[in-house]
Amino acid sequence: MKFKMTKWSEDETGLRRGNLTLWVGNEAIVAWRPAPRTTPGGQARHSETAIETALMVRLVFHQPLRQTEGLLGSPLDLMDVDLSVPDHTTISRRAARLTPALRTALRLFRVCL
Repeated sequence: MKFKMTKWSEDETGLRRGNLTLWVGNEAIVAWRPAPRTTPGGQARHSETAIETALMVRLVFHQPLRQTEGLLGSPLDLMDVDLSVPDHTTISRRAARLTPALRTALRLFRVCL
């Protein structure tokens, strides 16, 4: 049995699925930057909001941390916002220090998916 494709443009359109739309408000941009440190030591480059966002994106898209880093960087580049994306080692290291309530929420979110 042979099939001949005659409507390539319709087939191409059908293969394109989904749309990723992100709403990023000014509050989120401000929360992305860490508060100045008042104790001795190095200044944090990323806030808890940035780390939590990276972990949520990782859970939603089922990605390793390196791919999550790239996925977060893409919209920030498109928005032309001067924010840095936490690298995968920072996300991993700081995820261990999340509050117990947030860790529980992430665990529940993972179970629901």
